[in-house]
Amino acid sequence: DITHPQEFNFTTFDSEGMDQMIIQKDIPFYSTCEHHVVPFIGRAAIAYIPDKKIVGLSKLARLVDYYSANLQNQERITMQVADELEKQLEPLGVAVMLKAQHLCMQVRGVKKPDTWTVTSAMRGIFMTSQTTKEEFLKLVDF
Repeated sequence: DITHPQEFNFTTFDSEGMDQMIIQKDIPFYSTCEHHVVPFIGRAAIAYIPDKKIVGLSKLARLVDYYSANLQNQERITMQVADELEKQLEPLGVAVMLKAQHLCMQVRGVKKPDTWTVTSAMRGIFMTSQTTKEEFLKLVDF
């Protein structure tokens, strides 16, 4: 389960004119550090502003699970989720944030428990509109 992503059907639907931000947050995820082969555990937040398509809500969490289930790094998971949403939905914008604690930081090396790493990928209107970006950051509240 840890290193074998489960395939799933990325179900999309007509947006029916929905043109406002859709956010899913506090999505738990688990992965394994490719550098130290120990777990990192955290939460993800995903937002997008649809153009013509929306996605089945469970697919956002499944997408995080899919890219987390491997020897990974947090930065790559963040980018892969954003890239896949852009590819599948062609939205006006995508924002992905991951917040995680890495056991490689806690139990070896620097030994700093309670340290959180936050990564983000902003695309489209989340990069070009400060208002949109600020709305996302306020609603995510990491």
